[in-house]
Order: sequence, then structure tokens, then C-alpha cells
Amino acid sequence: MRPVYIASDNIITSLGASTFANMEALKAGQIGIRMTSDLNLFPSPLPLSLVDSELLEEQFLYILKYYKKNVGLTAYTRLEKLLIISIHDAISQISQNFNDPGTLFVLSTTKGNIDLLEGRYKTQFQHRRIYLWEMAKTVGDFFGFANTPLIISNACISGIMALMTAFRYLRMGMYDQAVVSGGDILSEFVISGFQSFQSISSTPCRPYDIGRDGLSLGEGAGTMVLTTGIEKNSGSLVRIGGAATSNDANHISGPSRTGEELGFAFTDAMKEAALSPGDIGFINAHGTATPFNDEMESKAIGEAGLLESPVNSFKGYWGHTLGAAGLIESVASVHALQDQMLIRSAGFESLGVSEHIRVIAANEKKKMSSCLKSASGFGGCNAAIIFEKDNV
Repeated sequence: MRPVYIASDNIITSLGASTFANMEALKAGQIGIRMTSDLNLFPSPLPLSLVDSELLEEQFLYILKYYKKNVGLTAYTRLEKLLIISIHDAISQISQNFNDPGTLFVLSTTKGNIDLLEGRYKTQFQHRRIYLWEMAKTVGDFFGFANTPLIISNACISGIMALMTAFRYLRMGMYDQAVVSGGDILSEFVISGFQSFQSISSTPCRPYDIGRDGLSLGEGAGTMVLTTGIEKNSGSLVRIGGAATSNDANHISGPSRTGEELGFAFTDAMKEAALSPGDIGFINAHGTATPFNDEMESKAIGEAGLLESPVNSFKGYWGHTLGAAGLIESVASVHALQDQMLIRSAGFESLGVSEHIRVIAANEKKKMSSCLKSASGFGGCNAAIIFEKDNV
């Protein structure tokens, strides 16, 4: 089967609107989570990671002009703008034709245009725009993608599942390239839902730390362009080595208490990539900073024989971006692998999980050829994906 390479990418978060901006912020230890007092989101102040609205509108206006779209800024929702900006940045980096039947468009999200349920938007957009398929069609039509969008919405593993699905299609020769994009925004619906679980921290989250008390929510978008058209050369290429999913079959919102099931996904992904635990340069874990998630992940790492692998979470920088998290964090992991750098897990000071995982406490250079990205979500879903670097 054909190898599948990453041709280009983009990240949009509170830390910036490009992969470069976000990676520079991560390396500098910048935190994008801020106390926010917006009554449209929640009645009291909360630490949130929000994309700069002014910058978003400026960039989208430029893109409308670039594509010669004769519509106003209000013709698209906030999430659609994020996705379109992210996709544009990724596809503009390479010289490819994305309007032929050989291109697959995959979109991952958990809530889509859920903010359209709010009264302030009901007269601006047709009701059907709230459906995921309609939102995906709107984004796909903007770029003229030939194929019907494929939508992946499986809680917080959606981003990794979108990459895994595209990886499988391309490897089997069904498509030549794939534009894989994911996004979610923060809204009253999303925030009140997590607050009902009493799972939101009153301060920026602290994954794996003994003092962690909950997650931080964020919004953003991420895009990866996958291709089979890159041949090995003397450059630094990153490919997907393997991917796997599993399910706890435990509880609708609570994770497994043993970590065994996430461990299955780790092991299966390594098996597909023909790697052993000692080959994994680092693990970018889900790391939400909730007591049960982090504890479960530490046990899964032990179950898979990965206790010697350095571990980090990016959620201390830009929060939990839901259906975008798997994509945004995969992009950051790939660039950390290319840069041969272990990036500090923000908010971590003292280990607060039962297994002795090696949480990265400071940026460090390391020669490595692969990394593992994982995610878990409501419904007991788990996913893991491995990225491998040629010519280390």
C-alpha cells in the first residue's frame, strides 16, 4: 500500500492564525487562555481560549477578495470562517489541483454551527445551516471541491479519526490527496454543557499535575493536506505510520478506570506502524487535566509499555478545542517532530497520576523519528495515530 505523507498544514488558535505563529508561541511558553467576561458565552467570568475576532474578520475579508466572492462577511458563520481560513492557508502552500475527483475533503467537528440555536442568529442564517452536512457543503463549495465532504463527528477523537479515515482511503488508492480540516467554536451551549459536569477549571488547566482540577475550553481550527504524491528524497518528510481506535464500553461520559482500552489503541497503532515502544520519541496525549482522564491515560501508557516515552499535553496552552483538538495537536506534534524538540507540558509542576509517566517539564532537544498522538472522548471512544519522520 502507498505511503501517506503530510504535504502542508495550518493551525488557528488563540495563539495565532498560522502553524508558525502557534509553534513559536508554544516554544516561548505563551498561554492563550484568558479570563473572559462575555455574557453571550456564560453569565460569569471564565478562563477561555478564544480566537481573536478582529483578526478573524480581517483575514476572512482578504480571502473573500482573493477568491472573488461577491458576498459580505455575514454570509458565513464564525466556524465556517475559521475552517475556510485554515484550509486556504494549508492549500496555498503547495502547487496542487484540489478541484478534481482525486481529492477527498474530510471535516471533523463535535458541535458545528451549534451557536445558530441562539436567538441572535436565527434571522441571519437558514435553519438548515445548523446541520453538519450543510455546514460542510458550504465550506467545500467555497473552494470548489469536487467530492461530497466526508464528516467525522465522534466526540473529542474526531480530529484523529478524520486523519485516520483519510489515511486509509489514500493508502488503498481511492484518492490521491485529502484535505482534512477540523474546527469548533465556543458558545453558550458548549460552555454550559461542560459546566454542568463541573469539569471547567477556574484557572488555566494543568494536565497531569497534582493540583489539576478541571479542563479549559478553547476554540480553533486545524488542517492537514495528506498526499501519496511525494517521493522519498533527502528532505525532511513526515508520514502517517499507523492509527487505531478502541472503545471503553464503560460509561457515556466517564472514561475507563483501567486505561486498558486506550492501551489497545496505542498497541494497535504501533503494530500497524511496525514500531515498538522504544521507537516512540514522545506522546502527545489528550491531557484534559480532569482527574479521571489524566489518570486513565497514565494507566494506558503503562499498559502499552510506554512509560519511558516523554509525554506532553498542549491543552495548557490553548485549551480543549473539541473536534479540532486531534488535528490542531497533530499538526503541532508533527512540527515538534520535525524540529526534534520536546515541548513542555504547560501547567505541569508535580506528577498527580498513579503511573510514573515522564511528563515534559521543560523544552528539550531530542533526536527522534516518530511520535504518537492520542485522544479520548465521551462515549468511551479512544484513538491513536503515529507520525514518522524520514531521514532523521
